[in-house]
Amino acid sequence: MKTMKVRLTFVEGLLGTSPADQEVYTTYVGSKAPDAATLEEEVAALGADEVVENTMTVFPRDVDGRPFLYDYQIKGFFKDTCGGLRRVKSTKSAGLKAFKKEIDKLIFPFPRQIPINFVGEIGHCQRPLRASTAQGDRVALANSEEVPAGATVEFEIKMWSDDHEALVREWLDYGIYSGIGQWRNSGKGRFVWEEIS
Repeated sequence: MKTMKVRLTFVEGLLGTSPADQEVYTTYVGSKAPDAATLEEEVAALGADEVVENTMTVFPRDVDGRPFLYDYQIKGFFKDTCGGLRRVKSTKSAGLKAFKKEIDKLIFPFPRQIPINFVGEIGHCQRPLRASTAQGDRVALANSEEVPAGATVEFEIKMWSDDHEALVREWLDYGIYSGIGQWRNSGKGRFVWEEIS
């Protein structure tokens, strides 16, 4: 098993992805949890009672109130990035078959809760959401907590095959183009990375 320890430094603000309304989280998102223990853990970490705006997306908080990313958000970034890079024949990702299953079963970020380190306050990012529907164009306002650019996260990536290291490096390199969190297509959550000891 190969292990890499990395630090991501966000060059753009990072937006929270968890719904602040605990009831929405419990009934919809929580219903997707693999077991009751996970559901309880994730709902507790959300700390929705502390958030006034129920339509806002927020960061889960640890026991000390610090925001963090879950390990599965890193896996989600890997899957999203690999899915895009597979269309480019010159990439290592292009040769990875059944990539989602391979990432799920053989590549593991640690720890489960990855603290976000930053200086300053958590801000807010409001933006319009536009959609063309059968009833016509719709516009709504989205509101998210935002950790400022310059924030960092440090975590390990354990890989069951040495062949995965080149893939993981390729995906992390892509983080400068498309990041983690909400509104990635606007540039939010973009990062640079480095390997640390």
